[in-house]
Amino acid sequence: MIRTMEVTFPGGQRVDAHAGGLTVHTDQPVKAGGDASAPTPFMTFLGSIATCAGIYALGFCQQRDIDTTDMKITMSYNVNPETKMVDQVELKLHTPEGFPAKYENAIIKSMNLCSVKKHMEIPPEFKTVTTISHP
Repeated sequence: MIRTMEVTFPGGQRVDAHAGGLTVHTDQPVKAGGDASAPTPFMTFLGSIATCAGIYALGFCQQRDIDTTDMKITMSYNVNPETKMVDQVELKLHTPEGFPAKYENAIIKSMNLCSVKKHMEIPPEFKTVTTISHP
């Protein structure tokens, strides 16, 4: 099933992605000519990894009536100085006091079901084409 997303250029260094009636806004830092009004596209990508794991952790807890009030995930990542590419990502789930120990491994397994992570493990084929509109 083919789905589409539209990307627009609202001005400056901003680039917005539109899909399903929602918009993801991006911008560049001031030092790169932007206004720093939104995350960069790369930060949005990294955020999708952490928030995807988060939605699985949240669903796991909601199914078991586990309070998530003081729960959080921190994500750290290493950027290889030679390639300038992220070569390691660590997601750390911080559980609140009283989190049932019997669920520690199970919630990690649930977080690992994240579709963003799975797409990185088996990446799609990328194809870029142009369509030039003529008046």
